[in-house]
Amino acid sequence: MQLSEQQSFNQALIKLSVLLYQVDGMVSLSEQDYLNDMVGTLEWDSPICPEAFLNDTIYQTRKAIDTGDAVTFLRSLKNDLSFDAEKTLEVAMAITGVDGERSEKETELLSLLTHKLLAKALISGKDTLQ
Repeated sequence: MQLSEQQSFNQALIKLSVLLYQVDGMVSLSEQDYLNDMVGTLEWDSPICPEAFLNDTIYQTRKAIDTGDAVTFLRSLKNDLSFDAEKTLEVAMAITGVDGERSEKETELLSLLTHKLLAKALISGKDTLQ
């Protein structure tokens, strides 16, 4: 089954969120609550239910972090996240800040996301708003 661009974006947004809340090695209840609320707002059009997708994503993300592949994992999401760069940035900022502080690892991934992976999409998106 070919996923729609929106569904591919939704799945990438979940992967990004899980990566960002797990990368510092500490998962707070506020981060989990934010993720669950965010997932609950997404329109879901996949044969895999959101809960099963989230469980698999948690496993895949943990594996990427444990093997030192967090940046590669993040880079693999670039095309799908660019579908809605503004929402991607909004969610990334929220999930990394919801527990009251951003770790150095979270900040590094946010910087890569905004300055390298989504820079062009964010700039072109702002041009269309003017």
